[in-house]
Amino acid sequence: MKIGAYFKDNLYKLLVFIVCYVFNLLIFFAFKVDRSVIISSSFLYVICFLFILLIPYFRKKKFYDNLLANIESLDKSYLVLETLSKPEFYEGELLYQALYEINKSMNENVRLIEEHLQDFKEYIEMWIHEVKIPLSTLVLMSNNHKEQFDKKTKLQLKRLEDYVDQVLYYARSENAEKDYLIKEVDLSKVIKNVGLKNMDDLLENKIDYIVENVDYKILTDSKWLEFILGQIVNNSIKYKRNIDNSYIKIFVQEAQEKTTLVIEDNGIGIKKSDLKQVFDKSFTGENGRNTNKSTGMGLFIAKNMCKKLGHKIDIESKYNEYTKVYITFAKNKFYDVLK
Repeated sequence: MKIGAYFKDNLYKLLVFIVCYVFNLLIFFAFKVDRSVIISSSFLYVICFLFILLIPYFRKKKFYDNLLANIESLDKSYLVLETLSKPEFYEGELLYQALYEINKSMNENVRLIEEHLQDFKEYIEMWIHEVKIPLSTLVLMSNNHKEQFDKKTKLQLKRLEDYVDQVLYYARSENAEKDYLIKEVDLSKVIKNVGLKNMDDLLENKIDYIVENVDYKILTDSKWLEFILGQIVNNSIKYKRNIDNSYIKIFVQEAQEKTTLVIEDNGIGIKKSDLKQVFDKSFTGENGRNTNKSTGMGLFIAKNMCKKLGHKIDIESKYNEYTKVYITFAKNKFYDVLK
């Protein structure tokens, strides 16, 4: 609360004081009051006016300064009322009560929206599980009766299954802490499962799936990590180059405090201008626009999941040469002692 602005806002009081003071002087002069009395009275008059003006300022200053400072420091400004003490001046009480009513109304609306959103998420998850049953049956039929399903049909079934999984994990990622369990996981087993799930696409696109030096134990959720790797491998398959020696190479770089999983391919790569945005929601970049295969959601969900699990994901690429995705797992020495 700036004192200059406060005085400007109370300028009318100063004008009233001056007018009253002038009338008072005229009365003094009319009754021929002694000069010393006039001076002492004027001094007391000014002192009283300053007290009347400044006391409310200092009473209000603390409340309004706290209000503005707390609004700036809070991520969720609407919670500012929780950080304030009830003021001791009437104007502040009115403001405090107004903020209370506004906050109460907003919290009620937020609660209703969250309930509706939760109901919608539960319905989506239920619907996905229902859809996965006939979809899994179709995939099984396509594998058991290959002569009745051409490659294009099998490819579309695989894409449909991937998109359904993507929607399911995206819906769950908002409340991830309820759906994952961090424990020691065999990294090689997760990588093997990803390879088996994408085997048909790898064979169809003549891509070598190379796995080296992955016999490590890491702390993660195997189901979630499998989905994350699946999104990265799917992208590598989508954006392969028309060359004879296409590959996806997966290996581990070991360090004292961390374990880094590297997923490398020699596909079309990512342009430098797109590289900083590949983890943004719905960002497809030039590659996605050219191929019409990308939703821009896979890496966004993978990034969010890694953040929830406490992992770090980075990407490096050179256009028309390679792409490398790094997933870093921290080592937990405390866990090693207790296990």
